[in-house]
Amino acid sequence: MIEYRLQQARKAAGFSLRELADKTEVSHTAIGKFEKGELTPNSTQLLKLAKALNIRVEYFFRPQKTELQAIEYRKRASFSKKDQDRVEGDILEQAERWQELHNLYLCPPIQIFSPPSSLVYPKTEDDLEDFAKQVREAWKWGFHALPDLINLLEFQGIIVIVTGVEAEKFDGLSAHVGKQALIVINSHWTGDRQRFTLAHELGHLLLHGHLPEDLDEEKACNHFAGALLLPKAALFQQTGEKTRHHIEARELYGLKHEFGLSMRACLHRFKQTGLINESVFKRWQIHFNIQKWCEKEPGDAYPQETTTLFEQLVYRGLAEEYYGDAKAAELLNMSLVDFRHQRNFSDN
Repeated sequence: MIEYRLQQARKAAGFSLRELADKTEVSHTAIGKFEKGELTPNSTQLLKLAKALNIRVEYFFRPQKTELQAIEYRKRASFSKKDQDRVEGDILEQAERWQELHNLYLCPPIQIFSPPSSLVYPKTEDDLEDFAKQVREAWKWGFHALPDLINLLEFQGIIVIVTGVEAEKFDGLSAHVGKQALIVINSHWTGDRQRFTLAHELGHLLLHGHLPEDLDEEKACNHFAGALLLPKAALFQQTGEKTRHHIEARELYGLKHEFGLSMRACLHRFKQTGLINESVFKRWQIHFNIQKWCEKEPGDAYPQETTTLFEQLVYRGLAEEYYGDAKAAELLNMSLVDFRHQRNFSDN
């Protein structure tokens, strides 16, 4: 198992064999043999490798081997293989700790995600508006803004993982670990972009395998995400149902901060719901490009959401005596000293 763990941690850190060798004073030849299982590192070498890779030594001996299944990426076409290895390495490490925590509970701490049985799947792009409405109705979300999307998804049994790996061409992904569904978002993006990724990846979890061949899944998930975050009924309540020949940037900005959807995505919602025609839409697209709002939108950024579920469940398991301090610290990827400081709200 050490060989698999070492290779996974090295790729997650973005190191080549030689780069890791330079940081540890362990030869790249030896590290290569460790990864192939031809040699076993001694305790001194393991400590050096763990320090260079910023992991705990216990990581090398973690028993379960996790695989991501049915992966659906939201990324740029130029997303490099090296960056993909780093992102997947971080996700796998977090997913393994989730899986280990789950196995330590006497009863599963979170439910298994299951799509609502009442859903009628779309046959055309126009049907996606009603499909997003069905999802909201099935989960009793109403048609107003969703202030804490991560919490809502976790309540439905979807694990949300936030990766801090710096990969600017990566937004997120959805996948399964065993029977458990998970969605990953990038911590380096603004809250509105993260929320669109969460809704887009939820679309993959719900729509995959249920679309006709002539309906592109990526485009369908984009439409679904916009309709989920800013429903037609809510948009009409804000703007009226009359076709518009002009809109104001401040209207888009206000909708962004009420519904957690970028100004550009709100513009798409105006077009998708028939509030503006193609000509007005294209004029605004040109305006966005001239103002460079596609790169950074004006005004305050929409705040990021956070997830605390994993940490809460670690402390709950500790309180219920499923494990002790050492295991809790390992699950939280902290030293025992740091964990005890955190547990006791101590600065020293």
